[in-house]
Parts: sequence; C-alpha cells; structure tokens
Amino acid sequence: MWSLPNLLTLSRIVAVPLLVALLWWPQWKFGYGVAFVLYCLMGITDYFDGYLARAQGAVSRLGQFLDPIADKIMVAAVILVLSAQGVLTGPYVGDMHVVAGLVILIREIAVSGLREFLGGLRVSVPVSALAKWKTTFQMVCLGALILGEAVPGWTMTLGGMTMNFPHTVGLTTLWAAAALTVITGWDYLRVGLKHMD
Repeated sequence: MWSLPNLLTLSRIVAVPLLVALLWWPQWKFGYGVAFVLYCLMGITDYFDGYLARAQGAVSRLGQFLDPIADKIMVAAVILVLSAQGVLTGPYVGDMHVVAGLVILIREIAVSGLREFLGGLRVSVPVSALAKWKTTFQMVCLGALILGEAVPGWTMTLGGMTMNFPHTVGLTTLWAAAALTVITGWDYLRVGLKHMD
C-alpha cells in the first residue's frame, strides 16, 4: 500500500497547497520561480509514479485511485489560482483565455463522472493517444504560464506587439489543450452513451 509509487502520488497531492500559496501573489516573481520548479517536480513525480509501479509490478488499487485524482487536483488548483490572479489574460482576447481553462475543468469533472458511471457497469475506457497529447499540452501550458510570471523580461515582438514569450506559449498551448479536451471528451461521451438507457 505504501509503495514508492503511491508515496510519490501522495507527495503530489500534499504539495498542491504549497504550490497554490506560491502562486497567490503574481507580483512576487521569486515565488513564481519557486512555484515553477515545484510544478516541474510534481510533473516528474507524475511520470515516475506510473513508470515505477509498472516496472516493479507494484500497480495497486490505491495508486489507480489516487493518480488521476492527484493530476486533477493539481491542474484545477493551478487553473483557478491563475484565473483569480489575472494571469489568464493576453493580447487580442483579454481575459477570454479563462474560457479555455473553464473548458478543461468542465471536461475533467464530466469525464470523472462518466468513468465512475462506467466503472459501476464494469466498462473500462482506455486513455487514447489524443488524451495523452491533451495532458501534455495541459502540463506545458500551465508550466509556461507560471514561468512567464517569474521572468517578465523574457519578451518577444510579434506583429509589432511585444509579449512575454513563456506567457504567449502558455496561452497558445492552453487553447490547444482546450481543443483536444473537447475532442477527447466527446470520444468518452460516445462510449458512455452506448451504455445508457
């Protein structure tokens, strides 16, 4: 039960309040720098807990339960705090970037409910390649948005407009993640509808 993969997963959950605290003050650039390092460490543990569980043959029910929860808690917490602190704003559409974050959160809640429903019917829904790409874009976008606040001087000029480079990458990949979120969410829903009266 208390295997190394499970402890890595738990460490990710325990680290979320610290990550939120570091992100609470956008003016505190050093705090955002530390938050970026912590976020990267949490992403690394996300990779290694699954890798070690498979390599050691230590896949457990606790791990299968906690791992997706840890991911969702981390993603939801970061999106909510960045939205609240005005980080999800940018050129052309202003704070409409919050909509992309909202789409991701809605999909996570809907898919969790759908998986719970299908689990009761003993129907498993495998993770698709597109869903893995969605997760990759999601992790990159949030990391880039955090980094953008830590290094405000890292700018580029595009179309006569000077923009923070990591922040621009973060907003672009946020919309890519939101688009893949809609596509993969629909794929999961189609599977679920086949098992509903």
